[in-house]
Amino acid sequence: MTHPGPTQGPLLSAELLARDDLRLALVEHDFAAAFRLIKKYGGLSQNRIASACQLTPGKVSTITSGSQKVVSFDVIARIADGLGIPGHLVGLAARPWEGRHSEPPETAQDSPPADDMPWHPEVTTALAAQLTGTDLAMDRRTATRLITAAALTGTTLLDPLEGWLAPPARGEERRRPGRLSTHDVAQLEQTAVAFRRWDHQFGGGLRSKAVLGQLNDTAAALEDHQSPEVEKRLYRVMAQLSGTAATMSWDSGHQRHAQDYYRLALRAAHAGDDIPFGANVLAGMARQMLYTDRPTDALELVRLAQDGSRGLSGPRVRAMLHTREAWAYAAMGRVSAFRRATGQAEEELASAGPQKDEPHWISYFDQAELSGVTGGRFLDLARTDPRGHAETAAEHIRTALDARGTEAGRSHALDQIGLAETRFLAGDLSDAVAETQRAVAAASLTQSSRVRTQLGALYQYTVGRSESRAVREVRDSIRELLAN
Repeated sequence: MTHPGPTQGPLLSAELLARDDLRLALVEHDFAAAFRLIKKYGGLSQNRIASACQLTPGKVSTITSGSQKVVSFDVIARIADGLGIPGHLVGLAARPWEGRHSEPPETAQDSPPADDMPWHPEVTTALAAQLTGTDLAMDRRTATRLITAAALTGTTLLDPLEGWLAPPARGEERRRPGRLSTHDVAQLEQTAVAFRRWDHQFGGGLRSKAVLGQLNDTAAALEDHQSPEVEKRLYRVMAQLSGTAATMSWDSGHQRHAQDYYRLALRAAHAGDDIPFGANVLAGMARQMLYTDRPTDALELVRLAQDGSRGLSGPRVRAMLHTREAWAYAAMGRVSAFRRATGQAEEELASAGPQKDEPHWISYFDQAELSGVTGGRFLDLARTDPRGHAETAAEHIRTALDARGTEAGRSHALDQIGLAETRFLAGDLSDAVAETQRAVAAASLTQSSRVRTQLGALYQYTVGRSESRAVREVRDSIRELLAN
């Protein structure tokens, strides 16, 4: 039987379909939970769902109560087509109607900065003003659309970044005299540090508007003619604020927008002649590629960072870049190369002096961070070879957890989720439940969507183990957190 699909546009919004709890329920064919979420957050009544899905209200009622499971392909297809649920979310091929009701294309105002523009400081300032001005006025609908926008990859992303390797070109001096003193700039620098620390600890985008406002003000100050020293420091502030805006956007699920701010951060670091921070920005872009399963692009970004900062970056930055390199190798299944790059990271970190000898933004990279990152990569390998790598992953992650504790916020939660997964992979169900309980508690303390995404991935290990009361309870706790 062929179902025509929605004729008035999908009943479920893109924002609702992006919810982790709904996606998990649909993938698991748990339509009782799915219908409850749709009624609660989609505003659809039982009768509206029944009419759209060509079901009786009584049928919807029994499904919602959990009294009847949905196993019929025809019923699943009716639900998908009636509500406008993409086929892949319920284990079906793409539905015939998919693509008919897409969002309108991005307008010129929404589009990201053009990377074919020359790498002039003045261009960077204009791009910062344009990007932040648009985002500060962004409505919720536009923000929701950004969640589903794909990040650039391949040559589309990499080729325009080559300009970072060339010395910055200087344009004409601005006419309006600037009035910022070195004391004013020092206060801006302290603000940038505070925002970065806050994001590193808590994650999410709760203060993103404040960061964007400060970034917009910095761009306005650079439109005036400042002294060379003040201008250089202002571009470095812009780079750090843009980097923080990038991680906040990414942490809120806005992948393409995060990339826009990463590219702005790289241009600003270039204009401020801050090569080490530029390498750090490229490392952030590489990490984004790794989280979206693009290890080849990630490796190219790391190599660009290493080539451009050779001889100019300290041991902590070099160690961090080696961990990104190792991450890419692990994702490719190149175990020997992964171990070699990890060893290089350990050697570089061992040679580092006191943290005060390097920039504040790399001070987070210590032995605990290295252990956490290394444990996460062994976990990647354990997903295909649990017996060979699960225990090694757990050992490294426990070291990170012991060293940095709950005050690490987002990193602590990610470590705890990773440790729980190693226990499932090792077949230690009792320990897995206990670690998952700790993971849920840690995740509840941060607004990071990355943490919730990882917790959602942990959910799958609880499926099919309903005979265990402990597993059922911990699964419910995951679902309850993801529903908030």
